Amino acid sequence: MKWSRAVRRVLPRAFRKVDAESLEELEERLIMADFGVDASLRFVQAVERAAGRGEDPVSSLAAAIRGVFDGDGAAAGIAPATPLAVAPAPPTVYLFVGVNGTGKTTTIGKLAHRLAGEGRSVMVAAADTYRAGATEQLARWADRARADFVRGQPGGDPAAVAFDALEAARARGTDVLLVDTAGRLHTHKGLMEQLAKVDRVLRRRQEGAPHETLLVLDATVGQNGLVQAREFSRYVAVTGIVLAKMDSTARGGIVVSLRRELGIPVRLVGVGEGPRDLEPFDAEEFVQGVLAAS
Repeated sequence: MKWSRAVRRVLPRAFRKVDAESLEELEERLIMADFGVDASLRFVQAVERAAGRGEDPVSSLAAAIRGVFDGDGAAAGIAPATPLAVAPAPPTVYLFVGVNGTGKTTTIGKLAHRLAGEGRSVMVAAADTYRAGATEQLARWADRARADFVRGQPGGDPAAVAFDALEAARARGTDVLLVDTAGRLHTHKGLMEQLAKVDRVLRRRQEGAPHETLLVLDATVGQNGLVQAREFSRYVAVTGIVLAKMDSTARGGIVVSLRRELGIPVRLVGVGEGPRDLEPFDAEEFVQGVLAAS
């Protein structure tokens, strides 16, 4: 499945004619597709100015949306086929954070499968020591990916699990360590400070770690995802977004709000429950998806 098929198409019918009615409809469609009010207004204004100069409105809208992603991809030192950072020396550490129910554990399992398929050795750490069944669920995913697995005691210190996993990954020469954390509401200060502790432990044990801190967002929550990203960024340095459950939504414009307002790029997109249903985010594919004919 091409994930761009899941984004909402925003072009009004017969948009080659730019007038007040078509611009109003475009703004409404952008907002409904989760681009946010501010970005939607700016894009409409860009189209209106371009139309006044006799330029093609569709091309001008595409250029305005592409401009949001300037600096992503190869220009930012990220190879298109490898959207995640890689440590100078192993292990590369990815820390996963997010609220409850976003699909974080499933995302980790799918990424483990993807990395193993690329020939990299993977270790998965179950630092979610609280949710019933979380460790077992992650263990099944690790087994499917033939990844090493580290767990702690139920109710134990998540930071200790992360520390033990990093020690084990270093000892075994593992290429990539994926660290799961318990889902937590961004409004719960105590749990957010606990997450910051996990981050500090990883940083102290290995320079540059975590090399990515990935916030997993449910694509169906719309602009609330922006609130989550802003709050998590107060406690950990979020370097990228994983949009899970894109197959369950017809929107997706939240990627623009995240990039414009917080400067956080979307790295990966989840499009299903299978082990292969995780794809790199591609800005051009996104642009083509939202500008496809309605």
